[in-house]
Amino acid sequence: MYPAELVMPMKAELTDNGFEELLTVDNVESTLKKDGTTLVVINSVCGCSAGTARPGVLMAVAHSEKKPDRLTTSFAGFDGDAVKQIRTHLLPYPPSSPSIALFKNGELVHLIERHMIEGRSAQMIAANLADAFEQYC
Repeated sequence: MYPAELVMPMKAELTDNGFEELLTVDNVESTLKKDGTTLVVINSVCGCSAGTARPGVLMAVAHSEKKPDRLTTSFAGFDGDAVKQIRTHLLPYPPSSPSIALFKNGELVHLIERHMIEGRSAQMIAANLADAFEQYC
């Protein structure tokens, strides 16, 4: 478990931009059961999260014509139960943080895993998400 002093600024990068935190199993379940589209960002302390994942997500949301109905986030290594529950909805994919998932009517329709984030620019991640938003939102 990471200390709050370390995690809170990284959480704020998304929550200050309209992302709702998923902090409990019930939050995860009630949110993912809703009709429409839900973007879930599993946030992380790693460098690829700070350097490309969060900036890429924010670019996609700010500049895409079509957007998910809900923007949500949970922090790996801090929001333990919520992240564990989100990951049950990502099966058969292995746990990955950071990761970015798009759900439509409760079904996973698009996933960007850590290995697809590492070594890629924020612009590449934003373009990937913009394409997914165009297709599913």
